[in-house]
Amino acid sequence: MTNEELIKDAFQEKGWNEVQTTDTWTIFKIMAEFVEGFSKLSRIGPCVSIFGSARTKPDNKYFKLAEDIAFNLTQQGYGVITGGGPGIMEAGNMGAKKGNGKSVGLNIDLPFEQSANIFIDPDKLISFEHFFVRKVMFMRYAQGFIVLPGGFGTFDELFEAITLIQTEKIGKFPIILVGSSYWQGLINWIKEAVLVEENNINEKDLDLIKVVDTAEEAVEKINEFYSEYLLSPNF
Repeated sequence: MTNEELIKDAFQEKGWNEVQTTDTWTIFKIMAEFVEGFSKLSRIGPCVSIFGSARTKPDNKYFKLAEDIAFNLTQQGYGVITGGGPGIMEAGNMGAKKGNGKSVGLNIDLPFEQSANIFIDPDKLISFEHFFVRKVMFMRYAQGFIVLPGGFGTFDELFEAITLIQTEKIGKFPIILVGSSYWQGLINWIKEAVLVEENNINEKDLDLIKVVDTAEEAVEKINEFYSEYLLSPNF
């Protein structure tokens, strides 16, 4: 019986009807997602998350690059975490599977586009209803973020990680942007507009981000970081 089913049975035993307990029931469903996520992910060991667009096709250069990065990570002893869906996520899980490494998928229930890809280890697939619970799992259990070109979801995960590290709400971990032609405009804007013109961040905050173009460089940056820091959950 799942955590959600146990909670629902407890509610029924108390005789609480659905109308009276809508908000309370939502809280318990959220708790159940946290419990399942913490329970499964606490056992997987050191992993790196790979982010990028769900719309990236297998013939795109970044799809192959994500696959190569994931494969190389497994050869260094890391597992790979993705958002569990198609595109860059599928490439990441595919590379992990080819490298005989741990292949983790944190899938999100969406009305139209996402279903879990076939390269996730069956015991390491977790599906979430709430984005914010899913993001907590990424932040806690990923020892690094490797971010390939993506859309709003990718930017959301990237900037949340930077913000939490900047404000010391989580431990520092490496954030690697792959594809200088895609990311350099953003980095230049941050340097020129956000940093210089408006002084909205500290210059050292940019040290949190590294930009690379190859799979080898991406994995090297992860290894460089952990030559100085211990592997551990981020909070």
